Amino acid sequence: MKRRTKQVIAVVVVLAVLLALAYFGQSDRSMRFGTARIGGVYYTFGKELKEILSSEGVKLNIKETAGSAANLRLLSGNTIQLAIAQTDVLYDAWTGTALFEGEKLQGYSAVAGLYTEACQIVTAADSGIQSIRDLQGKKISIGEKESGTEQNAKQILLAYELTEDMLEEVSMNYSEAAEALEKGEIDAFFYTGGAQSAMVDELAQKIGLRLLSVEGKEKENLLSSYQYYFPCTIPAGTYLGQDTEVETIGVRPVLLVSNKVKKDVVRKITKALYQHVQELQAGIPTKLSLSEEEIPVPLHKGAEEYYNSVRSS
Repeated sequence: MKRRTKQVIAVVVVLAVLLALAYFGQSDRSMRFGTARIGGVYYTFGKELKEILSSEGVKLNIKETAGSAANLRLLSGNTIQLAIAQTDVLYDAWTGTALFEGEKLQGYSAVAGLYTEACQIVTAADSGIQSIRDLQGKKISIGEKESGTEQNAKQILLAYELTEDMLEEVSMNYSEAAEALEKGEIDAFFYTGGAQSAMVDELAQKIGLRLLSVEGKEKENLLSSYQYYFPCTIPAGTYLGQDTEVETIGVRPVLLVSNKVKKDVVRKITKALYQHVQELQAGIPTKLSLSEEEIPVPLHKGAEEYYNSVRSS
């Protein structure tokens, strides 16, 4: 009898420890933050925000992911508690359309829009590729699967009437694509991210690059067909050897948080985001333009509280 009692006590203790670990692992102050792969601005931004929030008593664990679509799936399932996603992909996930046809992914809210991401189509300067139409018959990286870049690439190619059977599409993350272009294993790659990108800049210094424009009727069709695209220009001199400005389209990434994260913690995150904007800006190569406007999902109540307090002060 005593032996059985000891066994029961042991089981209870083990269960209590497991529950405690689960509780603390899921606590609001130890949140998993889904960014994207190393080499992109999402990851760089995530690292900078982690440092800032650490001083505010909020702990983040940065998780590399495939990007926007993957982040939304993980966030909806509360596998991660904080994430970044492009507004166009976010809209589709929230409404259950396009890539997410028939499956609405919700359970999260917005903190803030962050900056402008330009859709960049990169090829080697000596490739002979002068326009998007010249991609026909070429081997192209359209971005990692489940990324916002992949969705943008497919929509841009479709606007130029370039179907899958007219070129060879491969799925690579940014670092893989840059390395493959440098080695001549692919002819071009799509990259949706802030300009200037450290990864693209480094590649430009190694081999020389050309950025392809999204322009004319194709650009107008994209702007009219997808409500979260907007006109975007990459200024001349953004990358080494880029002597003229490049027309393209852009989207905005949004910082998102699980609805299970407590209101006071989200308010603290939102406040830190705005109060430390200069520190964040110093750590990333893209111009921040924080905003609560034009976000296709509701704001988290904690973020709302912060914005209301600023407006009333």
